[in-house]
Amino acid sequence: MSAFDQLKEMIEKHSDLITENMSEDDLEQLNAFLNRISSNAEKLGETIAENLPEENRENLKKKAKDQQKNKLNDQELARRQKMNALQEAGLDPFGQAYSRTAHSSDIRSAYAEKSAEELEALKAEVAIAGRIMSKRRMGKIGFMHLLDRDGQIQVVVKKQVVGEEVYELFKQSDVGDIIGIKGYVIKTQAGELSVEVHEYTHLTKSLRPLPEKFHGLTDKEERYRRRYVDLIMNEDSRRVAFLRPAIISCIRNFMSGQGFTEVETPILSTLLTGASARPFVTHHNTQDLDMYLRIALELPLKRLLVGGMEAVYEIGRVFRNEGMDPNHNPEFTLMEAYLAFSNLEGMMDLTENMYKTIAREVIGKMDYHYNGYDISLDGTWARVSMTEAIKEKTGIDFRAINDLDECLKLAAEHEIELEEHEKQYGHIINKFFEKYVEDTLIQPTFLYGHPLEISPLTKKNPEDPRFVDRFELFIGGNEFANAYTELNNPIDQLERFQEQLKEKDLGNDEANDIDMDFVEALEYGMPPAGGIGYGIDRLCMLFLEQESIRDVLLFPTMKQRGE
Repeated sequence: MSAFDQLKEMIEKHSDLITENMSEDDLEQLNAFLNRISSNAEKLGETIAENLPEENRENLKKKAKDQQKNKLNDQELARRQKMNALQEAGLDPFGQAYSRTAHSSDIRSAYAEKSAEELEALKAEVAIAGRIMSKRRMGKIGFMHLLDRDGQIQVVVKKQVVGEEVYELFKQSDVGDIIGIKGYVIKTQAGELSVEVHEYTHLTKSLRPLPEKFHGLTDKEERYRRRYVDLIMNEDSRRVAFLRPAIISCIRNFMSGQGFTEVETPILSTLLTGASARPFVTHHNTQDLDMYLRIALELPLKRLLVGGMEAVYEIGRVFRNEGMDPNHNPEFTLMEAYLAFSNLEGMMDLTENMYKTIAREVIGKMDYHYNGYDISLDGTWARVSMTEAIKEKTGIDFRAINDLDECLKLAAEHEIELEEHEKQYGHIINKFFEKYVEDTLIQPTFLYGHPLEISPLTKKNPEDPRFVDRFELFIGGNEFANAYTELNNPIDQLERFQEQLKEKDLGNDEANDIDMDFVEALEYGMPPAGGIGYGIDRLCMLFLEQESIRDVLLFPTMKQRGE
């Protein structure tokens, strides 16, 4: 047990004797002093842990877990005994509805700038509810910090105000319990904005103790698995959890302002279309039919352009049966948008404006730290062609090369390995890009001019049909968006689908199926259009400055325990 823990235990155990002759002002000053010691100890512990060798850190974590495990049985038993005591006293350990009038943020915004004297004159009464995050009793007065949706606020419980019975209820409470408080907003002698309790309502008994503050949920795997505990203990996790929906709301408002209509399209499909990815397969019992969970949103949305909706988008979950890493999760949120009578440049303008709108309206800044880089969203974003970017890094001008054998020779010379289906002009260019260019695109960059072979749904470039009118947005070395001048020629589209089937026969299990219904839709006539897809999770990683996709997903896909 640390010296601070021993001091804390001594004060709790002998609080009546220690504080018997202390004034309320003295008790408030002592509480503020102990809060400072606690805060400094936490910071020191974190600093020490961060600078320990990896092996020592792991040993410390294991020791902390073992200590925590040994404590749990006794603490859980004691909490269940307190639960039974509440029932015997006629109180529901798991409570009823509670009418509150304010959150912690409301109190801070309304009263933080007022002096203790002004608050005393105001007699501002509030009713709040939250989880007990810390508790300290000093004889006739007690202090707690309550955590609600918006943060923590201190609560002061005075025996002479609430009476013996309620003070005893406070004494029997545990960190982690959820309570309701009605009282006046005050400032303590130490200057901390607080609520002085006049009414105390038990709402929920916590049967498990929260992790210790020092050790907490330091294991990231456990943080992701037990997100409910992570949200209680980790202020940054709560920040991310609330800002992600705010970002998505901003996107919806932006798209509505641009004249787009949000729609919903099927998650289940009998065809593998819209992207190059391995699917999840499920089975429809009534029809005795194998189906795919969608890997993209594209083709149903383009059918709506044929139907005359002109400007449509969808934000929805898609599913790709692939690996997991800091940038990928098997199920993720994708947004796709399609605008009739637009093109590549229109999608670039839409994208740049949307990102800058999120930066201004939700986050309030234009500069971010992402993937180890300092990123600025200010200014006009760069626009470069794939072949020019490769030429700049390698000296090879693929636009001047028409011979496949020469391309294969260059790939061999640069130690680029090719699968059988990748021994084509376009795939070789893409492999060069991935090896020499992709990781170097740090500031926001629109990369355009992709080869035909890797873009089966995109309109050919009229000046060089080996390439298509497509761009990807790269930030911090990662792809953030993928856009096209959409292919609306049904004859060309069918030929592209047929080429995809040939690739599937050569071993490309991510190649698309032929969607004859979509070809038929194009035969009715689809207007020239621009289309784009955004990975919403990666977008949130940038704006929330997180290094892993798991940090912006409340419930990421996890490996089984022990794997």
